[in-house]
Amino acid sequence: MIIKSLEHLNRLSIKIAENLSKEDCIFLIGEIGSGKTTFTRNLINYLQILEKSMLTQVLSPTFNLLYEYELKNYKIMHYDLYRLKNIKEVSQLGIFNENIKTVKIIEWPKFIKDKIKNKIELKFSYCKNENERNLKIERFGKWKNFKIDEI
Repeated sequence: MIIKSLEHLNRLSIKIAENLSKEDCIFLIGEIGSGKTTFTRNLINYLQILEKSMLTQVLSPTFNLLYEYELKNYKIMHYDLYRLKNIKEVSQLGIFNENIKTVKIIEWPKFIKDKIKNKIELKFSYCKNENERNLKIERFGKWKNFKIDEI
């Protein structure tokens, strides 16, 4: 799929947000600047609009590793694992050890080896046109039959 504009990426974020449940995991893969954090910002802000909550500034958690967003219906954990160097560092974070039902959005998940039941992977890459992105989607669990082609 080709993401043709920021508005197109926003529509993708909304479609995924509308199908989100409290234990879902979203892996975001792609080079720096390819759209991972923009996707996340759109998704979180859309959920805040639905809840009539104040919009928060959604930043890349590259230096903090994690930002948490407490919404009325969701707790969202937004991780950026770019700076981590191995599986041990990821396991020390305890991303999947908690019993709390949270949506996990994980940028740079290359060291995560856990089997995750309900996961969608979005793989962004650059196109020749600098305003477009290639997007490959892999679906697992409840996302397996998720249709995204019509956005």
